[in-house]
Amino acid sequence: MTRETAPVLIEARGLTKVYGRPGGPGGLTAVAGIDFEVRHGEAFGVLGANGAGKSSTMRMIACVSPVSGGSLRILGLDATRDGPAIRARIGVVPQDDTVDTDLTVRENLLIYGRYFGLPWRTLRQRSDALLEFARLSEKADEAVDALSGGMRRRLTIARALINQPEILLLDEPTTGLDPQARHLLWERLFQLRQEGVTLLLTTHYMDEAEQLCDRLVVMDGGRIVAEGTPAGLIERYTTREVLELRFGPQERQVCTEKARGLVDRVEELPDRLMLYTDHGEETLAAVHSRGIRPLTALVRRASLEDVFLTLTGRSLVD
Repeated sequence: MTRETAPVLIEARGLTKVYGRPGGPGGLTAVAGIDFEVRHGEAFGVLGANGAGKSSTMRMIACVSPVSGGSLRILGLDATRDGPAIRARIGVVPQDDTVDTDLTVRENLLIYGRYFGLPWRTLRQRSDALLEFARLSEKADEAVDALSGGMRRRLTIARALINQPEILLLDEPTTGLDPQARHLLWERLFQLRQEGVTLLLTTHYMDEAEQLCDRLVVMDGGRIVAEGTPAGLIERYTTREVLELRFGPQERQVCTEKARGLVDRVEELPDRLMLYTDHGEETLAAVHSRGIRPLTALVRRASLEDVFLTLTGRSLVD
């Protein structure tokens, strides 16, 4: 089964979220009529700066925030009418861990599973399997307070899988984790994909999106401004390589003028120039031939972060 023939599990058409009275005083349009679909077995990413509409979109898909306009179908059901039935078939990993610190690791799984009406025998079997999956078997009977941040995150994911969901929603799944914990979580999520679980995630880490996502959308101001595979977006919106030239505080402006015309796009930052090029080493040789002597020069592969900043800008959004 290819992506094109896989069934659509999430379908949004003109999806809109408005807080407050639409068009009235204080009304805020967080999601402004977006279209997208997620197919079975995909890892689908939603990228965007703070306030772009990512979390509002995820909350509507999780059926914990009502749809203001448009249509949203999940697992063939209508998100407006069939919220309880949808919630029974999905798993949700919120941005902040919400595990119960008064319970042990195992008890968190058992008690949460009872919300789905699962019998104790089934819960014990699934809990043992999920503890092994999350590499928490040795911590099963310890208090949650004794866990590290990475362990709590793995427990939150394990808990979201107790009902064997067909779709797993993950909001910033690795925020605040050290590199080792992040990579372990990536391994667990990759395993879930291999098992046929459909993933929908938001993330601020562009390398995470490149590693995990089959396809993604970039949101800005409540709208989708780009959609595609990570590799396809890089090819479409930036060059193959980027040459970064760093200068002292008094040299950048002079060197910027000298670099004009070397490439089609030169981006000026306070401490460096970014030259977008398909041939980084050749461009660096041309830089030197013009008498430009940066403090450091780096030729690197263009990344999804370059795409993201091209589409959404570098200004800080609070």
